[in-house]
Amino acid sequence: MNAALPLVKLLLAALLAALVAAPPRAAALTDDVLALVVFKTGVADPLGRLAAWTEDDDRPCSWPGVGCDARTGRVTSLSLPSASLSGRLPRALLRLDALSTLALPRNNLSGPVLPSLLASLPRLRSLDLSANRLDAAVPAELFAQCRSIRALSLARNDLSGYIPPAVASCASLVSLNLSSNRLAGPIPDGLWSLPSLRSLDLSGNELSGSVPGGFPGSSSLRAVDLSRNFLAGEIPADIGEAALLKSLDFGHNLFTGGLPESLRRLSGLRFLGAGGNALAGDVPAWIGEMWALERLDLSGNRFSGAIPDSIAKCKKLVEADLSRNAFTGELPWWVFGLPLQRVSVAGNKLYGWVKIPADAVVALRVLDLSSNGFSSGIPPQITAFAGLQYLNLSSNSFTGQLPAGIGGMRLLEVLDVSANRLDGSLPPEIGGAVALRELRMGRNSFTGHIPSQIGNCSSLVALDLSHNNFTGSIPSTIGNLTSLQVVDLSKNKLNGTLPVELSNLPSLHIFDVSHNLLSGDLPNSRFFDNIPETFLSDNLGLCSSRKNNSCIAVMPKPIVLNPNSSTNPLSKSTPTAPSNMHHKKIILSVSTLIAIAGGGTIIVGVIIISVLNRRARVSTSRSAPATALSDDYLSQSPENDASSGKLVMFGKGSPEFCAGGHALLNKDCELGRGGFGAVYKTVLRDGQPMAIKKLTVSSLVKSRDDFERQVKLLSKVRHHNVVALRGFYWTSSLQLLIYDYLPGGNLHKQLHECTEDNSLSWMERFDIILGVARGLTHLHQRGIIHYNLKSSNVLLDSNGEPRVGDYGLAKLLPMLDRYVLSSKIQSALGYMAPEFACKTVKITEKCDVYGFGVLVLEVLTGRRPVEYLEDDVVVLCDLVRSALEEGRLEDCMDPRLCGELPMEEALPIIKLGLVCTSQVPSNRPDMGEVVNILELVRSPQDSAEDELV
Repeated sequence: MNAALPLVKLLLAALLAALVAAPPRAAALTDDVLALVVFKTGVADPLGRLAAWTEDDDRPCSWPGVGCDARTGRVTSLSLPSASLSGRLPRALLRLDALSTLALPRNNLSGPVLPSLLASLPRLRSLDLSANRLDAAVPAELFAQCRSIRALSLARNDLSGYIPPAVASCASLVSLNLSSNRLAGPIPDGLWSLPSLRSLDLSGNELSGSVPGGFPGSSSLRAVDLSRNFLAGEIPADIGEAALLKSLDFGHNLFTGGLPESLRRLSGLRFLGAGGNALAGDVPAWIGEMWALERLDLSGNRFSGAIPDSIAKCKKLVEADLSRNAFTGELPWWVFGLPLQRVSVAGNKLYGWVKIPADAVVALRVLDLSSNGFSSGIPPQITAFAGLQYLNLSSNSFTGQLPAGIGGMRLLEVLDVSANRLDGSLPPEIGGAVALRELRMGRNSFTGHIPSQIGNCSSLVALDLSHNNFTGSIPSTIGNLTSLQVVDLSKNKLNGTLPVELSNLPSLHIFDVSHNLLSGDLPNSRFFDNIPETFLSDNLGLCSSRKNNSCIAVMPKPIVLNPNSSTNPLSKSTPTAPSNMHHKKIILSVSTLIAIAGGGTIIVGVIIISVLNRRARVSTSRSAPATALSDDYLSQSPENDASSGKLVMFGKGSPEFCAGGHALLNKDCELGRGGFGAVYKTVLRDGQPMAIKKLTVSSLVKSRDDFERQVKLLSKVRHHNVVALRGFYWTSSLQLLIYDYLPGGNLHKQLHECTEDNSLSWMERFDIILGVARGLTHLHQRGIIHYNLKSSNVLLDSNGEPRVGDYGLAKLLPMLDRYVLSSKIQSALGYMAPEFACKTVKITEKCDVYGFGVLVLEVLTGRRPVEYLEDDVVVLCDLVRSALEEGRLEDCMDPRLCGELPMEEALPIIKLGLVCTSQVPSNRPDMGEVVNILELVRSPQDSAEDELV
């Protein structure tokens, strides 16, 4: 018995310990429930994903998105991806101290990242807050205690500021993803020395400076993505010391020099991305030693010399993009000798024949040889590539006929052979290419009839057969192509009438049959009721009973506007105007005005605007507008208005506070002046730079209540491509509007005041056009008409992204009729729609579309909308339209683009700009349609690239 006492005592002690330990476990479980319930109350849950989370249920382990430790019952995982949760990141998360995984990606959570998130959750291994709306800077405190974190993703948010150097102290970090934010400054030192780091993604930010060295310490690194930043200098010479690298992307930065020789040691590298930089010199032959390469991107650099044959040693290569460089020589034989799926050598200086060997590997899906000097015929062996989806041979010197076997390529989606020297007929076998979405054959010498079999290409979206010698009638089978959006048959010898079946095309945006021999009635559809007459001009006579039986004349009557003359502008608008002037006159075709409803009224309106512009140019140098405030007013004491002045900042902690408005203005910081007022840069008390617009039409401004109501409406506009209105100041004699300050200046200066070295690239111009279109679309969706769109009202942020400014100001000025408004915004005359001068025509968002069209042409040509000569005026719209009709469009393009302009992209954009400047408002597309068209211009190639990523 005595021998058993120690065993009994031991059992009692164990039982007592269990009883003592039980209450804390229950308490901890209660804490987890409480934290989750508080988390639920702190966010909006429109999909009801958290409906089962209630304080009445003490078993959170069964709740959706919640995971627990089977032994302790503690909450260890919270995963709610794509749940549409919104609101600020709840602090209740900090109470889940047993959490090892927190995943809330693809929601709408906002506000800053909680500084103590990692410190309060010491067991957290994985944190994923990507694809939310988190903003502000990444707090340095976040990485103060981060030794346990292994995977961290804050990608695709709106984070700003620098990357905290303390991130290099997170010794357990395996994966770090901070991509697609607005992070700036240098890459912190020490990142490469993190012993466990395998993946680093800092792409899509605003990082600058050089890339720090130290790669020899990167013993575990597998993937590095630094693309789409502003990093400069040379690629680090020791990059090859990270021997285990599989993926390396330095693309779309500002790197110079060449490829460092240490790269040859990366024999296991599968992806090398260096496109979109300023790398130069020859591509070294040792690149063939990187035998594991699967994807190689050297596009958009300054590489020269021959493309190395040694790339043939990369037997696993499936994608090679060497486009937009200065490579010379013939097309490398390995293009058809490796299992490549995508090859682009577009935009180089390659020449010679394209030779396809009999034993070619036929794996290609994308082949782009455009914009080179290839000659001779298109090799018929190309049709053996049955899997080919994208074939671009444009802008070369190919001769002969189009191989009939093209029709057997049933997966081909894009075929572009434009701008070559091809002849012969379009083979009827083309109807077999049933997957075709784009067929571009313009600017060749094709002859014969357009085959009716083209109607079998049921997926066709864009059809361009322009600038050829096609004859006969337009086949009625085109009416079967219900997906068609763009058709260009101009500059041919087509005859007969337009098929009535064309009225079956519901998605049609552009249908250009100008410069043919067509006649008869237009098809009966809404599109053809409103078709711009430039798309029908120079035919035998196309008529429409729905347009008062008006036929399109063969030869336009010339009108020459001379705003510098003191006589009536009509005096020089007749065909008998003198021809011995020293300056070339730009002819404005009556056919571009005849389609206007009440055309005579609109023409008079256009003349009135021209006269107003002439008078304004004379009077501007003499005096300011009578209602404007003098500069001396800025130096007066603000005491008279201090009692009634009201400064309101939207989104601040205190919604309203009083101050003298004059304190915000500094003549030395004036940024510019426009028709509605001057703009100044100022710094608020919190140190934030802002742009202040002083309205110089105070006697015409609405009452205080109406003014405040309208401004608050404008302040709710939030879009990436619209300048945010942050506040306003009001007195009876002084009104100020407070906007975000954008350091990149305005588009007008970038286009007309920059040197050739600093001029905008094609890619930047396209992105600006698309960004402005998106911004205007957002304004129109909110019922806001800009009224005053011009290049000086398009501002650029530090990343070159465009933002539309000065929107909706006319709503603040109800006493201004449209004639006075015209005089107030004389600087925008070239952008103003004709209906602006006609009181009988309603002003709609289509006036913004007109201004956008002019802006498009200005961006692509680098010319001002209206240029005044000694005797005449050059109107940009008509200059470009004439150049398009005469086949000399490239002469109009901005010479600073220096040959980098891809006409296959530029041409539809130019035509879109001309459509937007139609004289008839109903003929203009809405901005949503414009955005769709612009995105379509790039979509085939982009989608092909995305597919192979």
